[in-house]
Amino acid sequence: MVLRVREVSTSPFEGQKPGTSGLRKPVTVVTQPNYVENFIQSTLSTVKDVDTSGRTKILIGGDGRYYNDVAIPTIVRMCAANGFKHIILGVDGLFSTPACSAYIREEGCVGGILLTASHNPGGPDGDFGIKYNVGNGGPAPSSITDAIYKRTLEINTYKILDPIQLDISKLGDVTLETEGGSVEVSIVDGVQVHRELLRTIYNFSDIRSYLSKRKVTGDAMSGVMGNSLVEIFSKDLGVEIEHLVRYKSLPDFGGSHPDPNLVYGKDLVEKMKQGELEFGVAFDGDGDRNMILGRNGFFVTPSDSLAIITANHALIPFFSANKFIGVGRSLPTSRAVDKVAEKMGITVYETPTGWKYFGNLMDAGMISVCGEESFGTGSIHIREKDGMWAALAWLSILAGRKMSVEEIVQDHWRVYGRHYYSRHDYENLSTEQGKSVMATVGKCVEGGSPMPSLKGDKVDQCFDFSYKDPVTGDVAEKQGYVFLTEHGSRVIFRLSGTGSSGATIRIYLERYDPEVIDADTADMLEPLVELALTVSDIMSISGRTGPTVIT
Repeated sequence: MVLRVREVSTSPFEGQKPGTSGLRKPVTVVTQPNYVENFIQSTLSTVKDVDTSGRTKILIGGDGRYYNDVAIPTIVRMCAANGFKHIILGVDGLFSTPACSAYIREEGCVGGILLTASHNPGGPDGDFGIKYNVGNGGPAPSSITDAIYKRTLEINTYKILDPIQLDISKLGDVTLETEGGSVEVSIVDGVQVHRELLRTIYNFSDIRSYLSKRKVTGDAMSGVMGNSLVEIFSKDLGVEIEHLVRYKSLPDFGGSHPDPNLVYGKDLVEKMKQGELEFGVAFDGDGDRNMILGRNGFFVTPSDSLAIITANHALIPFFSANKFIGVGRSLPTSRAVDKVAEKMGITVYETPTGWKYFGNLMDAGMISVCGEESFGTGSIHIREKDGMWAALAWLSILAGRKMSVEEIVQDHWRVYGRHYYSRHDYENLSTEQGKSVMATVGKCVEGGSPMPSLKGDKVDQCFDFSYKDPVTGDVAEKQGYVFLTEHGSRVIFRLSGTGSSGATIRIYLERYDPEVIDADTADMLEPLVELALTVSDIMSISGRTGPTVIT
């Protein structure tokens, strides 16, 4: 039977502007008739316009969250109707974000449509996300997401095939005969390409030998990384399956918030505090973020993790065979890695938040690793952050140095000094409250209100961060307000771009001390907290008594 291509009339929806990591909206919004179709058509039309390679292979993957099972067949029909001749899906629609990046690069896809809202909650009352990654495997740059958004404002029709019956629970190929020709649909194992790529970076035998005498754990938080935990941690590295937790993918993430931090990952923290496990890692819903813990619940900040991986890169087989070039970090990430880079004689590139800014640097051969304070770490093997890559990096370092997580961190601080660091998140503010807070901070930056005093220090500079891409020359403005002190401390304010509604204000606090490494973080940062509360007036504006989450 030949499937017809239908053109369906539609009208625009407001607010389909992609944020830092694609379009994220509550499920109740996304499930409106034509909502997904409008955004997908706008994406596919843009891809057809900007890609001149003639490639017609595209990947579709997701983190298993609620509504993926409905959206995926619709997107398959739309890709086929829009002239894509080879469509790749993960079994059951499952594809972690790092695996998507690996597969796009390996298979030469024009790009990929990722159905994920990352670390945001799932379920009927949760969030849904749609993100487009380009042919290098990384998030679409602003030029493409801006073009997609423009099309969402003008759309009046979308193309879609007649309904189809497609069983995506089994590996194999299916051919769709359409009036535009044959379309191949390949249903693949979403773990294997990524797994084999990681084998070329790390020595699995050495890690397995190290783990043979130690107990470790991994927590997939009921997200897409469950299969990877079983295949890599258990089958490849010998970790006993009973030590792995929440490795079954669930559409509502088991009712939990799949965000690997000390608040939403408290179950793993408590498990590690029992003192029986040497190492623990938690992954977020789509598998690109990671939280590293040591025995007794010792927490490694993402900023320290990036610095320590950089300092110990020679223990990663890939980097012992390939020159370590440079490092990228986002503006809010602490400057711990800068101290390492200075000693190594390599360059640190400070970018806005958003992994897409690292892609050009990697493609141009300017950096080897990169990271964000929001629990994201990665390297040049793909163009996304990669939670499993980070976990294996730490296991390689542990195996090579024969020290505990805490001992490695403490030793790093003794050599490089300690960057006391914390992030205060004020979540679920109203849009008006978020704008008011940022406007209040902006007034102070622009000199419209007096600068408060700071105990033992003083603000030396304050500015609105902008970034000029050293590869393309593109400029990203208004990326966060920065307060620098004479002693090198920083306070940074950002309006987050990863929420699905309302506003989240993130306040980043950093203080460096070259000698004092064992003080209490809260005590060391107290003067900076007072500064942040004064210049933002966030308590008065929000009516809150404190942050939603402190990391």
